[in-house]
Amino acid sequence: MAGERWQELETAVKQFSLGAPVELYHIERELKKLWRDESDGAVSRASLINLAVYSEEPASLARNTQLVSQITENHACRALVIEANRANGEDRAQAWINAHCHMRGTSKQICSEQISFQLHGTKLLNSVLFSHLDSDLPLYLWWQTELRAPLDPQLWAWVDRLIYDSRDWRDFTPQMELARAAQGEAAQRDMVLCDLNWARLFHFRVAFAQFFDHPQARRELGQIQQVWLAFGHGSRSTAMLFVAWMAAQLEWETDGNGGFKAAEGKRVGIELIEQGDSSLESITVRTREEEFSVRRAQCGDLLEVSRARGGRNYAHQLLPGNDGEPATLLSHELMRGGTHRVYLRAVEKMSALS
Repeated sequence: MAGERWQELETAVKQFSLGAPVELYHIERELKKLWRDESDGAVSRASLINLAVYSEEPASLARNTQLVSQITENHACRALVIEANRANGEDRAQAWINAHCHMRGTSKQICSEQISFQLHGTKLLNSVLFSHLDSDLPLYLWWQTELRAPLDPQLWAWVDRLIYDSRDWRDFTPQMELARAAQGEAAQRDMVLCDLNWARLFHFRVAFAQFFDHPQARRELGQIQQVWLAFGHGSRSTAMLFVAWMAAQLEWETDGNGGFKAAEGKRVGIELIEQGDSSLESITVRTREEEFSVRRAQCGDLLEVSRARGGRNYAHQLLPGNDGEPATLLSHELMRGGTHRVYLRAVEKMSALS
């Protein structure tokens, strides 16, 4: 019987369905049955973290199951995928179990468990989440909806890393205040804030920073006069976050009029232009004598990087520039780790652009 259940789960994963339905109070028992059946060593269960994915969008369970399948190719975890319908007044829950298995070597499959929940009402999240964590592994919570006040101290006190995408926020500043408040609730665990919008900027930041690796080029940083950024529809906050990163790294001060002043007190012009489909299309920075440009290439996931002086382009090269799908961004985030101190310094500058 357990072997039939395992075949059912394998088929479900390939089709990105939710897996096998289970009674809420029998989840752990049913999972143990599956692993007990696989005793020949060809399949091994692995888990390094608890990854909880929370969404309030209808039909998000199937989409997030597909994302978890991609993420577990490189990051073994117990995934708890939750879809909440808070508008439904009756508190009830449905559950499914699933497994994502990926080949390691020629004969070994490493499997990550997934437990999916469809919640109705507002009172079940904490009990469902905390009663199904895998031992004392760290909890990474990917929050796919906007934060709301008042925060639940019981929930946030147990989160080690809060993952979100600020590009989806309607208003950055109040949402960031709530994220920092949630971080305060988890003071004993040193919760880390992980913004996928920040991860999305990785290749652009590296491409721009490499201009100034040579000591002679660094003097241009103090002479920046104008910055132009072109961004895709719905990605204004991505462009703003890049400017805020520049301001934090170069110690620009706010000028009180939605912009910044350089170290010498000269105003730096900032122009954001909605153009194209990618989160960031191009960045152009002009100093007193030179112009630095990073733009998306037409020949794939690459960035065209160039430097101009006196109307003549030189130092032209191509660098990696994948914009990053959600699963890719999260996988990179899980690999890098860290406390994101540079990101937090950039966040402090975002208020000047809001």
